[in-house]
Amino acid sequence: METAVPPRAVRLRADATRNRERIIAAAREAIVELGPDVALDEVARRAGVGNATLYRHFTDRTELIRQVTLSVMARTVKRAEDALAQEPDAFTALCRFVLESADERIGALCPLLSDVFDRQDPAVVSQVEQMQRSISAIMERAQSAGQLRTDIAVGDLMVAVTQLTRPLPGTCCAGFDRFVRRHLQLFLDGLRAPSRSVLTGEAVTLEDLQARQP
Repeated sequence: METAVPPRAVRLRADATRNRERIIAAAREAIVELGPDVALDEVARRAGVGNATLYRHFTDRTELIRQVTLSVMARTVKRAEDALAQEPDAFTALCRFVLESADERIGALCPLLSDVFDRQDPAVVSQVEQMQRSISAIMERAQSAGQLRTDIAVGDLMVAVTQLTRPLPGTCCAGFDRFVRRHLQLFLDGLRAPSRSVLTGEAVTLEDLQARQP
């Protein structure tokens, strides 16, 4: 016989889940704006919770950044899969994915390339692999259609999108978001085939980005 869960217990769990989601969302915004060294007090303030609540969910900065990174990667994969499935035109799917990635604050993935980030974490490795596959599928479709230049790979795309959607930490660039889509559109126009230039070096994968950090 199942034991009924008291309404108060259910409400407490729901409140805890909402607090955790608010903290991750606030940390995502703060990391993009101020960098991964943002004060946890600032994250708590933005989330509208107390410091004690933040530390109940995340023991330290490393764990918080890990969860933000996993969350952003998972949401990015979903955006890529939806764009690929729902857009009949290959380059339109790529454009949709890039622009929606900006909305997901993909710039919060910068800590993934940091030396202090555990790149061997099984959950992180799995999400990186999923992200590589889903974004590669969009790019390969556009390349096969002759719409996307063939001398780039996922790493090239992600470096550009990450940098174009993230202001310099600490600059307090007011209204930065209003420039993002404009600059991303300029970038996307440069990806169209036939290309008008020859890129130096080789196409970059996500694995290359992590491996080449000092």
